[in-house]
Amino acid sequence: MKDKNPQNAQQPVKRSPQTPAYPAATLAFYGPNDQYATKVVATLVTSEFDQSGSVCQKWHIQEGDIRNDPGVRRQILEFMQLHGVKRVVMADRIIGCPHEEGIDYPRGEKCPYCPFWATHDRWTGKPTAPD
Repeated sequence: MKDKNPQNAQQPVKRSPQTPAYPAATLAFYGPNDQYATKVVATLVTSEFDQSGSVCQKWHIQEGDIRNDPGVRRQILEFMQLHGVKRVVMADRIIGCPHEEGIDYPRGEKCPYCPFWATHDRWTGKPTAPD
């Protein structure tokens, strides 16, 4: 039986305008192991269909953990403000070696500078089965 009391009728839900999703940015940390990062890459994503990665900024440090560097954090924020970034997408861990395949070492090989990543999955951080 339907409730005919107008006070019990469902009221339309008032929704605030959705926050625009784009431009967004991806933020990825890389390091010689899963404990500290020496490189961070911020990439602008302009739409749901943008996979170009054409606007990309990289930061490197030689010592320490780049995640704790206030100067780099400030520069990342400035990059995002410059491009009007509305959302940031990032992994909850360091996602691999800071060296680039095909640039720092031959394509198809494991990085000779980061033996940790030769034996660990970059997405889970867990040890991989031996080859």
